[in-house]
Amino acid sequence: MENHQLAQRVRAFRKLKGYTQQELAKVLGVSVAVLGSLERGTRKPDARLLTNIANTLGISYEELMDTES
Repeated sequence: MENHQLAQRVRAFRKLKGYTQQELAKVLGVSVAVLGSLERGTRKPDARLLTNIANTLGISYEELMDTES
């Protein structure tokens, strides 16, 4: 998946689940700068961070990555 597309999905799911960037970053144990750059598509995330994001937001990794379609 293209970084920009993934960035949009992370941001959309975060907002849908009611998290601010600060709240989600704290739960994930990353800085707001890391989460922000991920959501802008300027940082290529690793699989571990994406798995943590999916778990925290209560969605599957596949749903976050849009691999179910």
